[in-house]
This record gives sequence, structure tokens and C-alpha cells, in this order.
Amino acid sequence: MLATFGLLLSCQLIGEVAARGLALPVPGPVLGLALLLLLLRLSPPLAERLRPTTGVILANLSLMFVPAGVGVIGNLEVLSKDWLALLIILTVSTLLAMLAAVGTFILVRRLTERGAGA
Repeated sequence: MLATFGLLLSCQLIGEVAARGLALPVPGPVLGLALLLLLLRLSPPLAERLRPTTGVILANLSLMFVPAGVGVIGNLEVLSKDWLALLIILTVSTLLAMLAAVGTFILVRRLTERGAGA
């Protein structure tokens, strides 16, 4: 379990170093996830070795939100002062994320349908 957890953290660290070192406009964890995806494509048995560790992480995912909740409680004065602006920003960003997801799905579906027909 420690080795697979180390692999997950190493991918994130490499992504973070690459993003900051190369001044890329992409978050480091996203690059780390892309690296992990590449590793999984190059070595399919790696997925089975990662499965127990990732299962434990996902089973305890709610613990990861505790620091965020503490941060919210610690900044209640900001929330009470700027609640309307935050509500608008959260709503708009959520809608944009949903539209981006739908657009990506439609694009991938069209590309796969075109590729299947060729």
C-alpha cells in the first residue's frame, strides 16, 4: 500500500514541479493525473496494483473535506460580507463547468462516431 501511495504522490509531485518549473497554465495535479494515466496505459497491470490503495482513499474521501470545512468556518466574516458575490461566482462557475463537460462529451462522441464509421 505504501508503494502505490508513493506512486500516486510522486505523480502529483512531478506534475506540480513541471507546472511550476515550466510556468504552465495547467495545475500540477492535472499534469500528475495525466502522467498517471500514461503510466496506466503503458502498464495495464499497474491498475490492479493501485486498486486496493485507491479503494481505501475513495472510501475515506470525506475526511479530505474537513480542512475545507474548517477554512469556511474560519472565514465566516468574509462569507457573511460577500455572500452574494460568492453565490454568483459559484453558480456561474458551476454552470460553465457543466457546459464544458457537456461540450466535451458531445465532441468526443462525434469523434468516436466518425472514427467508427471510417
